[in-house]
Amino acid sequence: MGEVASEQKKTGQRLLTIISFLLAMPLAAMLLLHPALMLDDQGHYSHSAIMLIMVGISGGFIYGVGFIPRFWLWKWLFHPIVSFPLMLWGYYTWLFT
Repeated sequence: MGEVASEQKKTGQRLLTIISFLLAMPLAAMLLLHPALMLDDQGHYSHSAIMLIMVGISGGFIYGVGFIPRFWLWKWLFHPIVSFPLMLWGYYTWLFT
C-alpha cells in the first residue's frame, strides 16, 4: 500500500516538474528573442513586473530540472507555489496587454 502511494507521489511530482519547465520555456524565449512584447500600453517597460516575472521563470527552470536549493530562502522563493503565479502573470502581460 505504501509503495503505491509513493509511486503516485513521484508521478505527480514528475508531472509538476514537466509542467514547470514547459511554462518557463516560452516565457524565457520570448524575453530573449522579442522583449518588446512585454511593453505596456504607453510603450514602457514595468521593470518591477519584469523582475518578478523573471524570478518566476527562474523558479520554473530550477524546479523543472529537479534542483532543490539548500538555503530556506531560495527553497521558498523558487518553489512552484511562488513561481507559478509569477509565470502566469508573465503570460497575462505577454498575451493580454
